[in-house]
Amino acid sequence: MSSTELPGARAANAATAPKVSPVRVHDGEKLRSVTLPGLTLTVRSRPPVRDGLPPALFVHGLGGSSQNWSALMSRLEDTVDGEAIDLPGFGDSPPPGDGNYSVTGHARAVIRFLDAAGRGPVHLFANSMGGAVSTRVAAVRPDLVRTLTLVSPALPELRVQRSAVPTALLALPGAVGLFARMTKGWTAEQRTRGVLGLCYGDPARVTDEALRHAVEEMERRMGLPHFWDAMARSARGIVDAYTLGGQHGLWRQAERVLAPTLLVYGRKDQLVSYRMARKAAVAFRGSRLLTLPDAGHVAMMEYPEAVAKAFRELLDDCCRS
Repeated sequence: MSSTELPGARAANAATAPKVSPVRVHDGEKLRSVTLPGLTLTVRSRPPVRDGLPPALFVHGLGGSSQNWSALMSRLEDTVDGEAIDLPGFGDSPPPGDGNYSVTGHARAVIRFLDAAGRGPVHLFANSMGGAVSTRVAAVRPDLVRTLTLVSPALPELRVQRSAVPTALLALPGAVGLFARMTKGWTAEQRTRGVLGLCYGDPARVTDEALRHAVEEMERRMGLPHFWDAMARSARGIVDAYTLGGQHGLWRQAERVLAPTLLVYGRKDQLVSYRMARKAAVAFRGSRLLTLPDAGHVAMMEYPEAVAKAFRELLDDCCRS
């Protein structure tokens, strides 16, 4: 349900894994499975209110899923023809056939999906790790991206916030097992409230119904045999991407993005420091910045109306005659 999960449960193996409940589908949404060689992706779509709307693709962050975009997609159904994917190993998508959870591996999955669908160029939305992935997509395949909207993108920081350290530690060998032992007794609700506290500027904004659904989703994820492996390897992929220099460095690739870009940062973000907003605004040429003083790490879930409004303004300025 969130862009980042707290560590906590022992990963079940395939032989003993309990039956996993179906993923939640919100009113007006549809799920389908797209199979490519060595890759299967679950795609969440929201049919547009009329034909002819431009295509959009939404990419979640570490530990998240396509559900992270439901609130924003519903508010843009009169503006774009939206689809959100579950990255390999997350949401309802199985692990990638090659086991590649690097930022480049996830970017390849997005590119392969877009190439196969033939919907590009799309309005590309992304959050957190998905922001790093989509920055790479926009830099290496500008033909696929019409505009780029990044919500708290996970781009390299020299000084990582203390509250983000536990997530970064998932990248260390053996860390998942250690977290599992330390938090073995946590309930799904405890885990969910921990995630909300980490990702939301004000967790009290979450309704009782939304909390109940989030707990159900947490229970579902804990039943997936590959969930923690996907988390650990993807976290390692982010750390590896942070260390790359030269033309493959994420900040260098941000400078190569040609698509009109909207950057969204929350001042109460505990995972991506707000101080990176100014650097991002300089790196993405001609970009515009939306600052939300009360938002945390998942502004598209906390303040979807504000994000939708800012995107429409971007669209009006750059893409409509």
